Order: sequence, then structure tokens, then C-alpha cells
Amino acid sequence: MRDKNRLIAYFSMEIGLETHIPTYSGGLGILAGDTLRAAADMGLPYAGVTLLYRDGYFTQKIVDGSQVERPTAWNPEQVLDEMPQRGYVPIEGRPVLVRAFRLMLRGVTGHYVPVYYLDTDLPENTPEDRLITRALYTGNSDWRIKQEAILGIGGRRMLRAFTHDVACFHMNEGHAVFLTVELLSEHLARFDKSAIDEDAIRQARRQCVFTTHTPIEAGHDRFPIDRVRAIIGDHPAFHRPDLHGEGGVLNTTILALNLSRFSNGVARKHGEVSRAMFPHHRIDSITNGVHAASWVSRPMAALFDQFVPSWRVVNSDLRLARGIPDERIWEAHQESKHALIDVVESTTGETFDAEVLTICFARRMTAYKRAAMLLSDPDRLRSIARTAGRLQIVYAGKAHPHDGTGKGIIASVNEAITAIARDAGADLRLVFIPNYDIGIARTLVAGADLWLNTPEPPLEASGTSGMKAALNGVPSLSTMDGWWIEGCVEGETGWGIGQVPQVDDSLVGHKLGREASAGLFRSDAAAMYDTLEHTIVPTYYKRRSQWIDLMKSSISINGSHFTTERMLRDYLMKAYDE
Repeated sequence: MRDKNRLIAYFSMEIGLETHIPTYSGGLGILAGDTLRAAADMGLPYAGVTLLYRDGYFTQKIVDGSQVERPTAWNPEQVLDEMPQRGYVPIEGRPVLVRAFRLMLRGVTGHYVPVYYLDTDLPENTPEDRLITRALYTGNSDWRIKQEAILGIGGRRMLRAFTHDVACFHMNEGHAVFLTVELLSEHLARFDKSAIDEDAIRQARRQCVFTTHTPIEAGHDRFPIDRVRAIIGDHPAFHRPDLHGEGGVLNTTILALNLSRFSNGVARKHGEVSRAMFPHHRIDSITNGVHAASWVSRPMAALFDQFVPSWRVVNSDLRLARGIPDERIWEAHQESKHALIDVVESTTGETFDAEVLTICFARRMTAYKRAAMLLSDPDRLRSIARTAGRLQIVYAGKAHPHDGTGKGIIASVNEAITAIARDAGADLRLVFIPNYDIGIARTLVAGADLWLNTPEPPLEASGTSGMKAALNGVPSLSTMDGWWIEGCVEGETGWGIGQVPQVDDSLVGHKLGREASAGLFRSDAAAMYDTLEHTIVPTYYKRRSQWIDLMKSSISINGSHFTTERMLRDYLMKAYDE
């Protein structure tokens, strides 16, 4: 059993806490931030470790419908505290100096959790080495090796410098896997060994927990082993293909799986998919959650404070939200919706109506998310808005600067919005809000009437935006994948699109990471349009009390369960206290 006073160190390439600390790109970083906030609320001995990206991720501009990236200006010294300790990481034979900045997260009971941001931008380093931690997810393979060495090796060494007694290292994706190499080095040095034996592997493994967050190929780094040796050094671990993978490459996921005592996917279906991808490894599942207090709108939070006063400490008490009067739920939601309308008007110039059903699709723009599905049949969409009830549709999301396909999706979505709106009249309004970030996300998940998610099954590991919407009483319409397989109670918490995917070897080997098949796309789109036209729109406009029941069920069933508080209790039981 874990000593309850020893630290759990949570390593992530990105951590998203606030808009003004732009060290995140998407779901992985937001989940990390929510996890650390929940740990502070729960009084856990926890610490976060990430890198300090002085250029942030990027600021998104939409120019003629296309994404244009601009550096994000921020001053870390104004919001973070520099720590006096220093550490070194070997990079290409040079000792690269590393420092850390700290942010202290305060929980609801007054407990603090530190978050450490590692930085190489020091005058003692070469100009090239000062840039290692400059930007998130940029550069070539060599650059990524250097960044991941700073995170894993540098993170471990800085925790030692801070004299933290770490019981468990939690690696999120394989980005931090070089910390296992550092743990092996510590064991070899302690016992004056030169070769890795089973005892060294066992000692490293007993300290590590690993979470894989995606079945998409880009989430599983593969580096040429000769480049790893050239950059980090000729470590004995890099001569063990049984540990790091065959074929002259180091697979960070394989190395993490081999050197962790517990590994998991981030939803039940994702655990199944991961076991099919890595059949020789034990992979459990712990479904993601969100930090309730961070994502509930102010009007809804005030309502919860009145009717469920314990919800900030015991998130599961939100199951009692069914007892909140209907009119109070509706008033709080409409107040949040007006905030969304204000953002729409200030960012796009379009005028929205608070009485019109508003659908939001907001997330990272990449192929498997199938962002264009709602726009794929313009005539059908116009017909629904004209005959069933008026619609307002909000899109938001960034594509990785090097993801040409994702940037093309943004361009095509904006092109479709322009074309559809041209002939739709007042019945159908569509906008794309630029520069999707934490602040905009908070507004959208609270102000939408319906949250739309259309990933290609089974490529959605979990997804969390629908969980945030549920906390605010917003039901989802989603394909049956990720967390929604667990959260969908048809007609109570929202609606499903299509069937739950069956996972087999052929699916994992040939379909994962590819564009959705045309047939699956068409059938899912048809089901989505049918549900909108015949169920969702009529319920919203003609059966208001039933819609409010949906809102209450979203809060009491999904909002009360899919939280990082519940998620961390699962980790404590399955992983940390093992």
C-alpha cells in the first residue's frame, strides 16, 4: 500500500488551468488541469509536472475562412513563481540547465497542490537549448526527444531537488517515459550495476502508473533508437528492444507499458481498444472526468449552492439536482445562454436569439472528429430549421499548425457555414468562433442547448466536453463512442447516434487513425438528422417540461458521476494504492 504522506507526481506534456497560462493545446491538457484541481480539493499529496512554453500554443485567427496561427504573448514571471533549484539533463553530450516555475493550486478545503513548469530558457544554455521548451508540439523528431527528456528526466531530477518523496509517478501518454530511464539509472547507481536486471525493472515498475489517452497513431511516439542514444546518451535501456520495442525504434507507449505496474485507457471502450492494440499487455480502464467547480457556470453554481450546498466537496451529491425547481433551472440556463450570445456577437458580429435552439460543436479540429457532419446535407439542415424549428449553430476549435487535414476541415466548415447561411434566412444561423480556449469553452458548455459530438467510432478515447455540458444541464447528441457509451441514457441524458462499435483485430489494424468510411459517415449523418428533426427539435419547442427533465437528468446522472473527483477515487483504488 502507498504511504498516504508520500507524493503522487503527475507528468503531462501539457497542463491547462487558465486561459492566461497557455501551456495546453486540447483535451489532454485540460484533463490534466482538472485532475490537479480535484487533487487539491481532495487533499491528496499530489504535484503536477509539465513544460513551460513561452510561446504558448498559438492564437488562432480566421482569415478568409482559414486558420492562421499567431504566437501567444504571455509573461510566465508575472503569474508563476521561479524556484531557486536547478537541475541538468544530458542533451547530445551537453549538460542542459533546467529550472522550474511553480503555481500553487488551492483546493476547497485549503489544501495546496504544486504545479511545476520546467524551463530551459536560461543564459547558461546554448541558444538552441534555450529554445527546447519554447513551444508546444512543434519541431521535428529530434526536438520532441529533447522535450520529452526534459519532461521525464528533468522532471524527476527537479522533484529530487525539491526533496519531494515520491511514491508514484503517473505518466500521461508516453511523453514522460524517459523518467523510467532515470529511475533505472538511480537503481543501477545505488547498487553499482552496469546492466539492467529484473530487479531494476521491478523497482522502476513498482513506482510507475501509465495512462494512454488515444488510439490515434500520433499519440504514440516512435523515435529511431539511434537518435535517442545520440541525444540522451547510450543508456542500457536503449539496448533492450524487449522493453522499448522492436525494429530499431523506441516506442514510448511500449516502454511505458513495460515499466508501469498499472496501465489504463480513459473509458471502458478505450480500454478494450487499447488491449486490442497492445495485446501482450494488461490494460485496465478508468473513465475520465471533469472538475465540476471549474466548468459549472456562475448562475448554475449559485443554484447548486442553494439546493445542493455540498456539491463542491462531494460532487456525487449533484444527483440531488432533480429536486431543483424547473423554473430555476431554466432561468439559470437562460442566463448562461445570454453570455454565449454575447460572445457570439462580440467575436463574429452575428445576432443570436435566446429563444432559439442552439447547438454547439467545439473541440480540436481533426479528421476523426468529423466536424462537417452537421453541415454535410445543407438542404436537410435548412428543411429541419424551416419546418421543425429554428436553429442556431456554433462551431469552435483549433487544428494543430502542422495538421493540414485539420486546417482544411476548418476551411471547409467555414465555407459551408457561409454557403448555408446565404440561403437559410432567419430560420438558421451559423457561426465559427475563433481562438477556442478555456474561457470560450466555459461559455459554450454552459450556454448551449444541445452539445454535438460526432467522432468516428472507436477513435474517441473518452472526450470530456460533453461531461462539462452535462454539469450545466446541457444534453448531448453524440455517436456511441468514448465516455458517451457509459453516459448515454437515451431520451434522458441525451441521444446516441449509430451503434456501439465492436472492436476486433481488423478494426484496430486497418481502421484506426483513418478517415471515416463514406458509408458509416452517411448512416451516422442520416441518424443524426432524423433524431434532430423528429425528437430533439420538437421536444425543445413543444415539450418544455420534458426538456427541463432532460437537463436535470444530465446533471443528476452524468454531472454527478463524470468528475475528476470520482476519477481520482478510481485511481486511488486501482492504481495509486496498489
